[in-house]
Amino acid sequence: MKNKIFRKLFVKPKNPFSGFEVDFEEANYVFVGFPFDRTSTYRFGSRKAPNTIREASLNIETYSFRSGLYFEDLKIHDLGNFKIGKNFKKTFSNLKLAVSTIFSLKKFLVVLGGEHTLTFSVGEALPTNVGIISFDAHLDLRNEYLGKKFSHTTFMRRLAEKIGGDRLFFVGVRAVCKEELEFLENEKIKCLTLTEVKHQTVEEILKKIKEFASNFSGLYLTLDMDVLDPSYAPAVSNPEPEGLDPSLLYDILYGIGVNVNVVGLDLVEVSPDYDFGVTSILAAKTIFETLCSVEKGRRIKVFRG
Repeated sequence: MKNKIFRKLFVKPKNPFSGFEVDFEEANYVFVGFPFDRTSTYRFGSRKAPNTIREASLNIETYSFRSGLYFEDLKIHDLGNFKIGKNFKKTFSNLKLAVSTIFSLKKFLVVLGGEHTLTFSVGEALPTNVGIISFDAHLDLRNEYLGKKFSHTTFMRRLAEKIGGDRLFFVGVRAVCKEELEFLENEKIKCLTLTEVKHQTVEEILKKIKEFASNFSGLYLTLDMDVLDPSYAPAVSNPEPEGLDPSLLYDILYGIGVNVNVVGLDLVEVSPDYDFGVTSILAAKTIFETLCSVEKGRRIKVFRG
């Protein structure tokens, strides 16, 4: 009954992600879109991203050379886009309910944003023994911005207050303010800046992430596309010079996927109107590579027993 009720919160898309889909009950990976961008302050339009990323996913090849898997062989189901109501708090409360239901059914969650604020509701709904890795150019740890306590610049602060900073790990950060750094240090939140990432090997980076993961039963990944250099991902809500290149990001994500129990992910902050589809294609590819890595890790665990 609960399953049927929460599915009424979504509008089914004409074209499900990748075009390959099984019934919800059979699926291991469940996609939802959250087309919300009401707190954006620079580039608007991330509400359009779930559908543009779906469209891009229909037009790229599905084989992952890192994992040796075809994305079409994964059992996925796309529930569609979440119905965004006028009541801000109710919308996020409903998202939390939907996410909790999906996790209770032992499904791997994939959320297509939308702006990064959605991670607050997902984080609230996660089991308490799950840590969060945030790939992002920004910390989003301000206490307030433009008079708002909850926005795309403050939601991680609210989440840290809600679930504890010890459950957060930031990777690729390169744009912060003094207030955020002070909060990061006071709360002893783990962080690998872009400079640190670029001066370490993938193995060294993964060692730190696996040490963090050892404190939890699983990890949730949140991928803000502005973690990438704008030359690769120009159509993001808040672009920042420098950044990761896709190959390095995929190598890190592959290492996480095959070595750690990943329970879900979101991909956020694509603003499609600011390029000709390049960033949406990259977003779709990022999901392909990440889920194939997770699937490879699951198959390795099954093989090893």
